Amino acid sequence: MEERALDIVTCIEGRTSVRSFKADPVDDETVVQALTMANLAPSAGNLQARDFVIVRNAKTKRLLMEAALRQDFIASAPVVVVCCANLERIEHYRERGAKLYCLLDVAAAIENMILFLHSKGLGTVWVGAFDEQKASEALGLPAHVRPVAIVPIGVPAGRAVHRSRLPIGDMIHYEKW
Repeated sequence: MEERALDIVTCIEGRTSVRSFKADPVDDETVVQALTMANLAPSAGNLQARDFVIVRNAKTKRLLMEAALRQDFIASAPVVVVCCANLERIEHYRERGAKLYCLLDVAAAIENMILFLHSKGLGTVWVGAFDEQKASEALGLPAHVRPVAIVPIGVPAGRAVHRSRLPIGDMIHYEKW
């Protein structure tokens, strides 16, 4: 793994979705450090309504791949982190907490995690297309925990592809729509 320090702008501009990984291992220390950075993200009421399942087991990664429309790069990544919303931890905010705040908490955490991992020379992809029930079963999740995203992690194999973005001027509105 390449050791480097990136300024935040370079890190954000350089990050891409990686769907092809080398077999090189990703050490536990880096994964835990990435999740520590993830949990520094903002959260509703600082309740941190998110949990993370680290998966290295080949059988479990295959089950997650099956749950995720057979996206085979999930099974080939050295490590996969499943980012989950913890509905018990967000109960304070009732329905809005369960339907929205916990998802925002997880999304903010994922962004921190993937930027940190990019800064360490690792590739990731944020997978949201999957059957939640199958993923929950594969991981033995309790009823109050909802899987929100599957994030394969590894050393990128090949060159990163930067996809085009909409012009920011088409997305900004002042004062009113």
